[in-house]
Amino acid sequence: MDKLKQYWLAEELERALGDPENPDSTMSFKRVIEIDESEEFPHQEIEWLYNWKLQHHYIPVNCGGEFTSFEEFVAFVRVLCRRDQTIGIAFTTMFWSFITWMAGTEEQKQKLATYIKDEHGTMCLGYSEKEHGADLIGGDLTATKVPGGYLLNGEKWPINRATISGVSYILAKTDQEDGGARGLSLFMVEKSRLDPANYYNLPKILTHGIRASDMSGIGFKDCFVPEDMLIKGEGAGLEVALKGFQITRTLCAAFSHGAGDTALRTTLKFAINRVIYNKTVFDIPQPRKILVDGFLDLLICDCETIGAARGFHVIPQQFSVWAAVVKYFVTVQLETMINNISSVLGSRFYMREEHDWGIFQKVLRDNSIISVFDGSTTVNLHALILQFRQLTKHRSRRNSAKMEAIKSRLEIIFSLEKQLPTFEPEKLEIVGRGADDALQGLEIALEQLKDLKAANLNTKVLEQITALTECVIEEVNAHDQQIANSAFEFGHDQSPELFEIAKKYCALHAAAACVHMWIYNREILGEFFAGGEWLVLSLNRLLQPFGHSQKVDQLYWEKVTQEMLKLYNENKVFSIVPFQLAQTQKQENKTNASSELQHA
Repeated sequence: MDKLKQYWLAEELERALGDPENPDSTMSFKRVIEIDESEEFPHQEIEWLYNWKLQHHYIPVNCGGEFTSFEEFVAFVRVLCRRDQTIGIAFTTMFWSFITWMAGTEEQKQKLATYIKDEHGTMCLGYSEKEHGADLIGGDLTATKVPGGYLLNGEKWPINRATISGVSYILAKTDQEDGGARGLSLFMVEKSRLDPANYYNLPKILTHGIRASDMSGIGFKDCFVPEDMLIKGEGAGLEVALKGFQITRTLCAAFSHGAGDTALRTTLKFAINRVIYNKTVFDIPQPRKILVDGFLDLLICDCETIGAARGFHVIPQQFSVWAAVVKYFVTVQLETMINNISSVLGSRFYMREEHDWGIFQKVLRDNSIISVFDGSTTVNLHALILQFRQLTKHRSRRNSAKMEAIKSRLEIIFSLEKQLPTFEPEKLEIVGRGADDALQGLEIALEQLKDLKAANLNTKVLEQITALTECVIEEVNAHDQQIANSAFEFGHDQSPELFEIAKKYCALHAAAACVHMWIYNREILGEFFAGGEWLVLSLNRLLQPFGHSQKVDQLYWEKVTQEMLKLYNENKVFSIVPFQLAQTQKQENKTNASSELQHA
């Protein structure tokens, strides 16, 4: 951990925020529940983050900021969202700035960087409309060309931070006759430069979760916007929007990781301390198994999310595939995990005050939106389906030179010690060319596993990892055969069977990420990670729906259970990279007592 500098910022933010179980800490569980009950936007907490200068880490270095990598970004957003997804999401609407970093002019970039850093400003996204939902091409908001700019007419809804943010990215029709993909343009609308008489905000929407969010909308009536607010040029709106989604859909996984950590941590705390039938809840096999499965889900999703975060810097061309996989798999897997472990709390999962001020119940509600926004599960699975033919063809055309190139890229993506190249957003593509290094490099991983026989590893564990990796390859080959034999139509008339195939593809992708992550980091992520028992259980968990599973020794479960308890007791994040969380009151008392003893 000492070598992984990309996690230092997350630890610093943790220390600054303090223990969320301490009511006096910034963004404590008690405080965020009060905010949720009031449904009032958390201005004070958002301003604290600005004063801490966290906004600098949303701005690339070449634009005057301190953003270094998406891996670092995912880690500190997880820190925010383990306390409160409402605040984490509200502050992180700033990640829409990547639209400007990706496609804006130098003037637009510098103006936005100054606005974020010095004016504590943020932005929102106006793509969807009440009558059209995810059908972006079907939207009605128009931008009519006039001398010096455009007149906007129409409404965008729903939008997070629509009312409070000062910059709105608005997707509008500039070619009403064409009506196709090239008829859309994107504007970086600065409210401070608009005539207030020509735009208006829609009322706050009452929501099931993230209740203190500024969830509303914006409308325009003959609203003049100058030409310098246009991003990239007329007709480029949909292309920029879809590339922007590749970034934000991937990063949404960090919201889910933060929620998953708190859900597991607070439930484990309950299970350890709650005595029933003359034993703790944790001593009862079924609740313990549910909690350990939840811990495995976090480790699995970690491999997928961290791999993808690093992959942005190495293979941005492949993110029409990777972003869809992460946004579907991670958010749904962790949403399901939180629902599953709610049974351990019994009736308390439904109570808003009884256990830890009701934070679990809030997490349960808040997190249910993550799999929906920035592209729902259906939207992301559909995006995958449309690329399956190309992915299958690409696998069949691999040769030794291509495999060597994949091997080189996989090492940079998954070896956490490797320096990442600078992210090049201009290399993002709306549709990939059939490449997916994670799955297409599985045969490389299999050879690497066979070469580990001489390493200091438990032979049985290595054999099982190898056998399960072979099962993943078998299922990938079966997937290719299914696609080759399936009826395929472009558009939105895909069969339900294809959506099930897409779900399986995501599970196989996660399995591949776990294998690659283990191969490249066995020597740097500690004894538990290196042992590999967690990987056997994780691969078993992912492959079970396919009818593959290995019989495992009970000792594997015990090792994973003990690691979960160890991270809980040491107050470290539930992760393959278990960085230190803020000191608890108990840890502070222990430290103070030790210091007093040494002084005496």
